[in-house]
Amino acid sequence: MKLQDLDVIVTAPPAPGWGGRYWILVKLTTDAGITGWGECYASSIGPEAMTHVIRDVFERHMQGENPENIELMFRRTYSSGFTQRPDLTVIGAFSGLEIACWDILGKDRDRPVHALLGGRMNDRLRAYTYLYPLPHHPLDSFWTSPQMAAETAAEMVRQGYTAVKFDPAGPYTIRGGHMPAMRDITQSVAFCEAIRDAVGDRADLLFGTHGQFSTAGAIRLAKAIEPYNPLWFEEPIPPDNIDEMAKVARATSIPVATGERLCTKAEFAPVLQSGAATILQPALGRAGGIWEMKKVSALAEVHNAQMAPHLYAGPVEWAANIQLAASIPNLLMIETIDTPFHSDLIKSSLKVENGFVTPPDTPGLGIEVDEALARAHPYDGAGLHLQMQEVPCDYTGANAFMGGAPPKAG
Repeated sequence: MKLQDLDVIVTAPPAPGWGGRYWILVKLTTDAGITGWGECYASSIGPEAMTHVIRDVFERHMQGENPENIELMFRRTYSSGFTQRPDLTVIGAFSGLEIACWDILGKDRDRPVHALLGGRMNDRLRAYTYLYPLPHHPLDSFWTSPQMAAETAAEMVRQGYTAVKFDPAGPYTIRGGHMPAMRDITQSVAFCEAIRDAVGDRADLLFGTHGQFSTAGAIRLAKAIEPYNPLWFEEPIPPDNIDEMAKVARATSIPVATGERLCTKAEFAPVLQSGAATILQPALGRAGGIWEMKKVSALAEVHNAQMAPHLYAGPVEWAANIQLAASIPNLLMIETIDTPFHSDLIKSSLKVENGFVTPPDTPGLGIEVDEALARAHPYDGAGLHLQMQEVPCDYTGANAFMGGAPPKAG
């Protein structure tokens, strides 16, 4: 069996676009007629350019190869151009293609992917959700309202979730780590207090920051929210400075989590070695794919760290997360995005039920992709999947991350 054909579909979820402006889906077909699906997570270039990168990676390193030879294809890609180092765009392209290879292998053997990764370790996967507005919440004011966040948190707990994530500090800026405004610290405390009051001990609080603070600023914020006992402090400083993140980890009782912007074991290993984080959050459509993150989970296990696969994308990457999560002993939880479009795109083949996901026993990734629906929602905008603002932190007005929501005009 050999990899033969590639198709790339860039699909745009309806507004407000939870999961990003677009999702890059890849469809691989073998000479035996078996089809596999993968998803390439957000990249630093636009989807048209990324499509060319995906095709180049496939044609250069994978076309005509047996889909079993994932290690060989990874090493070809990782070493491409005499690099042998993490390249976010190239590895992002390979990641989605690699996921599709596993889907093919599972279908060929009539087994779920996790059965090919060492078997099922976890029968139920603890899920968490970001706090998105409820239907009656005004979108513009939701992101700075502790009361509305608490209402959503209470509803998510009612639905069975045992962990909720929020990031009230803002902003998401190109300028790197900054010192939070005092009002941002106050607002963060207000969010933690309101959400903790709403959920009590029925759910963990997951505090996100998207790598926006300086080391000293992150420590100040951590000290302010420590009384509410969050389960994690996510990416408190920019992810490229591991030693500084380790300083934050040593200065707070809140476990530090990181990983959504890292790729390959070469970037995850120093996080563990330095003690910068004890919770790793790989995005499988960016980080190197399922096999590479299986290796990272083993590294984490040696360091007594846990895995919490990240999701701000479509349901194909979610399906890959679920297969990995089912196979590892050090799983903490998985992120979910539960929208009608996510569900419809995979014909409701995966579900969150009472706050948990049951890994499917069906072959491959365990999903049925609605290809017609994916093609019926093409992306025709000019923006990237997510974009950072150029304006710095506002120390006189309000700051907000806006939940990763892309502007509707994007």
